[in-house]
Amino acid sequence: MDFGLVLQTDPPASAVVGLMRRAERNGFRYGWTFDSAVLWQEPFVIYSRILEHTTKLHVGPMVTNPGTRTWEVTASTFATLNDMYGNRTVCGIGRGDSAMRVAGRKPNTLARLGEAIGVIRDLAEGREALVDGNPIRIPWIREGRLPVWMAAYGPKALALAGQKADGFILQLADPYLTEWMVKAVREAAAEAGRDPASVTICVAAPAYVGDDLDHAREQCRWFGGMVGNHVADLVSRYGEHSGMVPEALTAYIKERHGYDYSHHGRAGNPSTDFVPDEIVDRFCLLGPPQAHIEKLRALRDLGVDQFAVYNMHDAKETTIDAYGAEIIPALDS
Repeated sequence: MDFGLVLQTDPPASAVVGLMRRAERNGFRYGWTFDSAVLWQEPFVIYSRILEHTTKLHVGPMVTNPGTRTWEVTASTFATLNDMYGNRTVCGIGRGDSAMRVAGRKPNTLARLGEAIGVIRDLAEGREALVDGNPIRIPWIREGRLPVWMAAYGPKALALAGQKADGFILQLADPYLTEWMVKAVREAAAEAGRDPASVTICVAAPAYVGDDLDHAREQCRWFGGMVGNHVADLVSRYGEHSGMVPEALTAYIKERHGYDYSHHGRAGNPSTDFVPDEIVDRFCLLGPPQAHIEKLRALRDLGVDQFAVYNMHDAKETTIDAYGAEIIPALDS
């Protein structure tokens, strides 16, 4: 199993770079960041520094979207980083939550997202693609490579990930929901004539290592609120009891009343008081190292290829070090 670290690009950027360097020293192979231009600093500028100061770490957004930047700009930016540092980027992409809504726009449609996946990958790897009906090719790209991994929750999005994406990003670590969603992605891949095993599965969730579970829950409760934004969209689209989405995912948002993006992804977010302890425990990895190891082994048995640690809490360094000292080595065995 691979491991990734997920950070927000809060200033100073040097702190983000430092944590990514620490992660690489501890055996992490991927460095991810949020991508929301209003809320945080521009990640692609920071990726260049991360790549310069690491040797093997692969970097990318978790996640970008098809609406913030034009597709040829996104492709060229990834390709430039790859040309400078040797194909060490990955494009995580989704419909767009905070990046779009904070700017007063709606998330992108799945149709637009599906088109963008193919166009961005083709352009970044040097092939011609249609952008707004115009054929475009970036002529200077040589031997470029850009895996595109798609974030998804709902049935139509899961199907799209299986049909078109190189990887699937699931932003929660509940084994029951992971099994359900991985199965949906792989079935869609098979129906599209693809090898289901070729789709990389990445589970991303907060991890907090320690014995004080009450404190860990409070530091990670924000995650249930973030996931709740996507769940609310699913309930709006499919209905609460449609059978299209498991109630194990949707039931907890009944007491959700709005969301303030100024606290997005942060410990102590006041918009997440509706999230019960049970959801925090299911969606996150909390407790002593052995508890993390046991849950990660269960996820690995379900086909998860990478666990990406959301590291937005008061124990960033100690979490990275604990994973490097005890948890990552146990999953390598």
